[in-house]
Amino acid sequence: MNLRPFVSILIPIMLVVIGLSAKAQTPEGELIYTNSLSSEEGLKDWVMEGAGETQFSEGWMSMFSAEEKGHHVYWCPKELPASFIAEWEVRNLHTEAGLCIVFFAAKGNEGEDVLSKDLKPRDGIFKQYTKGDINNYHISYYANTPTQKDRPHAHLRKNKGFYKVQTGESGIAYDSKETHRVKLIKVDNHIQMFVDGRSIVDWTDDGAEYGPVLGAGKLAFRQMKWTRFQYRDLKVWELKK
Repeated sequence: MNLRPFVSILIPIMLVVIGLSAKAQTPEGELIYTNSLSSEEGLKDWVMEGAGETQFSEGWMSMFSAEEKGHHVYWCPKELPASFIAEWEVRNLHTEAGLCIVFFAAKGNEGEDVLSKDLKPRDGIFKQYTKGDINNYHISYYANTPTQKDRPHAHLRKNKGFYKVQTGESGIAYDSKETHRVKLIKVDNHIQMFVDGRSIVDWTDDGAEYGPVLGAGKLAFRQMKWTRFQYRDLKVWELKK
């Protein structure tokens, strides 16, 4: 049986399918920031608040608090637009306890740069970020604190005000030591987060119940003092309307 005619038809179909699959997995937008998070030199412009430290090994940045002195927040210096996709990978080195949060769309209450010296000093204490002089959204995508072990849901909050606007699906499992890919999508007022392609947050801000929709701003990683996570390969794309 001559299979050549079937092959000639099948190959173009396969190429189309592969192309569509690649497109579906590739963010639509302009790559505006990339950082492997693999070296001290590459993070020289980042700003640590609180008792956080970093170490680098085998392409990963480990973030922790020596002797569990205090909670900490690590700010990316790049101002992100109102609509973006951010992706990064994480891995847990200390499954006994910890909490990981990402802040985004962060600015001062009057529109200041969140790292402006005109704002009050911050040192990782949570209320400075949720009820202080800055606005932001934040998502807790790993939660396993000594007082709330293995919390079963991710939380999305809007600040200033510490408003819990959505209780999402389960985030990263408390005992997982695997590498996980986190994707954060903000399209104006629509916020989504995925872990390994699984949706854990999906919420639209109506700009009324909890105040105006937050637009452009900075992104930061926050950990509670018990946490020791690794991070790598941060990429951000700007989404065009």
